[in-house]
Amino acid sequence: MRFRRFGKTGLTTSTFTMGGMRFLPPRVNEEQMAAVVQRGLDLGINHIETARGYGPSEELLGKIMHTLPREELIITTKIAPTDTEEEMWRFINESLERMKVSCIDNFDYHGINTWEILEKYKRPDGCRRAVERARNQGLIRHVGFSTHGPLEVIMATINTEEFESVNLHYYYFNQRNRPAVDRAAELDMGVFIISPADKGGQLFNPPARLMELTRPLHPLVFNARWLLGLHPHVHTLSFGPSFVEEFEPHLPAFDDDAPFRPEEQEILNRLDRQWAILGAEKCTFCWDCLPCPETINIPEVLRLRNLAVAFDMTDFGKYRYKMFEAAGHWFPGNKADKCTKCGDCLPRCPEKLDIPKLLFDTHDRLSTEEVGKRLFDKE
Repeated sequence: MRFRRFGKTGLTTSTFTMGGMRFLPPRVNEEQMAAVVQRGLDLGINHIETARGYGPSEELLGKIMHTLPREELIITTKIAPTDTEEEMWRFINESLERMKVSCIDNFDYHGINTWEILEKYKRPDGCRRAVERARNQGLIRHVGFSTHGPLEVIMATINTEEFESVNLHYYYFNQRNRPAVDRAAELDMGVFIISPADKGGQLFNPPARLMELTRPLHPLVFNARWLLGLHPHVHTLSFGPSFVEEFEPHLPAFDDDAPFRPEEQEILNRLDRQWAILGAEKCTFCWDCLPCPETINIPEVLRLRNLAVAFDMTDFGKYRYKMFEAAGHWFPGNKADKCTKCGDCLPRCPEKLDIPKLLFDTHDRLSTEEVGKRLFDKE
């Protein structure tokens, strides 16, 4: 395992972090979790991340905490901004009790995804007072934030210069947040990438076309190398194993954070060339098409179409597409079939895409609903 300094926190984190989002019964019981965590420790991982919002994950971690070398571990938990100082204070103490620890090494405000949530954090008499009180009392060592929000919200949050780290999406197949990663580096913030194996494309179950393009590396390993080899200011990558065998595909990347190699650059060149399959229908993910009157997240819908067409990543596209209209501010936007063909987006598209046509095509490709599926040309 390799290690990197986690920005201004001064913590030394393993380049891979065990995420606790899938430490959930009945799929994961106490015995199984203990085996997974021990396997991670044996491989050199020293960072475990969970959240209050991950159901009983904190409690399950607490049940095995007495078996772990606490002084060697970095524990991160996340709590969403609350309306009041009192509520946050209670939540912090509940998390400490659940995890059976006396201190949270790295506390993240969970899900600063919208301007409204950022404003809630900023209230001087609100939840931040509880976090500062906990920090002053030694209950919290370092403070960062996690986000699934749009780039503008992420940049505004980083530019408060009040956080020591950021936990965000950034992968080969979704590079929208590159300016945020770079700005975090300028401010010496720790940079923690959310679930590149899953959110980065379900790379643990890649289509044959993608496997061929990244050969001889597994897509999981290539994505990790793209992050760690090309981005020295990326410090740790999360993945959430439920079973010990899920570590296996990641192992070639665990001991490798060297600069990008020529053979890896060749893989990157192949991937970059593959986008040409999209021809004149490639969305460049510029976001100029927003806002949409029907609140369709046009760039994300078309990004999923890009991946399905160019890389056969249809299963990943379906997995993410079904989250529209179901995940709130964590994955906002209506499904593409809500398009009314109003044309509001068309003059703003620098690629001059026929966006309504592509939206309905995406819905037909990726919707898992039997009722209401429709092709644009049948309208």
